[in-house]
Amino acid sequence: MASSVAETKELENHSDCCVKLCNPNVATMKEDVLYHFNLSTATHDFPAMFGDVKFVCVGGSPSRMKAFIRYVASELGLDRPGMDYPNICAGTDRYAMFKVGPVLSVSHGMGIPSIAIMLHELIKLLYHARCSGVTVIRIGTSGGIGLEPGSVVITRQAVDACFKPEFEQVVLGKRVIRSTDLDEQLVQELTQCSADLSEFTTVVGNTMCTLDFYEGQGRLDGALCFYTEKDKQEYLKAAYAAGIRNIEMESSVFAAMCSACGLRAAVVCVTLLDRLKGDQISSPHEVLAEYQQRPQRLVGHFIKKCLSAPDVP
Repeated sequence: MASSVAETKELENHSDCCVKLCNPNVATMKEDVLYHFNLSTATHDFPAMFGDVKFVCVGGSPSRMKAFIRYVASELGLDRPGMDYPNICAGTDRYAMFKVGPVLSVSHGMGIPSIAIMLHELIKLLYHARCSGVTVIRIGTSGGIGLEPGSVVITRQAVDACFKPEFEQVVLGKRVIRSTDLDEQLVQELTQCSADLSEFTTVVGNTMCTLDFYEGQGRLDGALCFYTEKDKQEYLKAAYAAGIRNIEMESSVFAAMCSACGLRAAVVCVTLLDRLKGDQISSPHEVLAEYQQRPQRLVGHFIKKCLSAPDVP
């Protein structure tokens, strides 16, 4: 029997922090070691290092997230000639983290397990740093459904491979189902930012999050395949009819964890191909490189716009 989304929650939070931890045990710990960030509350001053963070952007690749922090620094007028952005997680190769001003950029690897581990430690980092009013955005790549390559999808709802808006996990041998709701107002704000730019096609649609890149996404080019092209087409067309416009492997747990901890969150991904037309990417490298910059440009514009608003400290 699946556990309810409304599982009992003992929420521990600082009086001046809107980031909630759904775990009362953390408050009783003398030291909290964020193993995969190589950070610890005993040896690092979290409020001093991260207390001013208002925007956190996460993406799969360390190099992409370093490129993003350079781009944001330039957009915010914080970049200087020869300036470097060192990896805050130096000493571990699990994840990479970069910071400029109120923006934190973190890599999350590939797939639900990898991003889930990162999110546990990231949310605890924000909690220990006493951050407030934080917005978290995943930027990345995806496979499109019925969209031209290079289109950017702002996720309305993250769904699983059965098109259900939920994230399922087994905890202590029991199925736990959590909602994958994302912030509707944030979707609207990002949509307006895309209209401001008018540089590329941007759509709002559902995003399907799968457990696998090959069979889980109906590809015909993996090591295993026990279905036909017809089967694949029927599945992808059913997904399109359900409002799904792209496929990736992180959005469901990202939405579930951010929502549970009171974080305003969004997913913005560019599509590298139309899965209705094939399984392998055919665009040249330089074209793909430009595609991957599109979510960065959209989110960078959003951050700059937010920080220039009169009510932003």
